[in-house]
Amino acid sequence: FIDQEGGRVQRLRAPLARDWLPPLDHVTRAGPENAESALYLRYRLIAHELRGLGIDGNCAPLTDLAGPETHPFLKNRCYGPEPETVARLGRAVAQAHLDGGVLPVLKHIPGHGRATADSHHDLPRVETDATTLAATDFAPFRALNDLPLGMTAHLVYAALDERPATLSPPVMRVIRDEIGFDGLVMTDDISMKALHGRLSDLSRASIAAGCDVVLHCNGTLAERAEVAEAAGRMGAAAQARAEAALAARQTPAALDIEATEADLARLMGGQVYG
Repeated sequence: FIDQEGGRVQRLRAPLARDWLPPLDHVTRAGPENAESALYLRYRLIAHELRGLGIDGNCAPLTDLAGPETHPFLKNRCYGPEPETVARLGRAVAQAHLDGGVLPVLKHIPGHGRATADSHHDLPRVETDATTLAATDFAPFRALNDLPLGMTAHLVYAALDERPATLSPPVMRVIRDEIGFDGLVMTDDISMKALHGRLSDLSRASIAAGCDVVLHCNGTLAERAEVAEAAGRMGAAAQARAEAALAARQTPAALDIEATEADLARLMGGQVYG
């Protein structure tokens, strides 16, 4: 798996991969009529690049809502402010990955858009009531609850629990029962500074809360061993979800790169890349 949204969050760059506009800029430039098709083609090309490098999982789509308060670290990575539109665009992104033989990871479930802090450095706190969250932030994730994999958000939803969502059994129940997501749930990077404590304790707490997999992206080999030991072996339910996710992986459909790039340039009015 890799984090290859395009734009600021893009682990591979030229000459290995195209350099893309941030997703929100991509959507804005394409316009309402073309955004869905333009995102599909963008991520079809990204999926093609990833498969060519032997990578068959990508941490996208990101269906957090972009609001007035959304922290800059996240805002231009979003697809827009309206739940229905974001869900539709997220579906296009997910389908592009699947058609390209890459598993999509839905993030940051159940929604990170209201966070006014960067969870890489601080723990965001959202005070919005549960009814409003269900109708807005959670809605795109509910619409995409059939996707095979999801990633949690490191923030506190005060209306649900005082613990960060990744470590919160009540939030995980919302993800499973209210949102209806039955795919494999991985944590966001467990080493992010939003979470405080020993990596081993955080790993155990996330599994106890209901996460299936602990993601550790930045650290030493010793730290990764600590996380792996603390997380332990997958239980039966997590293993079944992992197997179902792997079964969703498809043989890539044929792709005419030149024609796809031409179609995308037409939809985007010329500027496609960052």
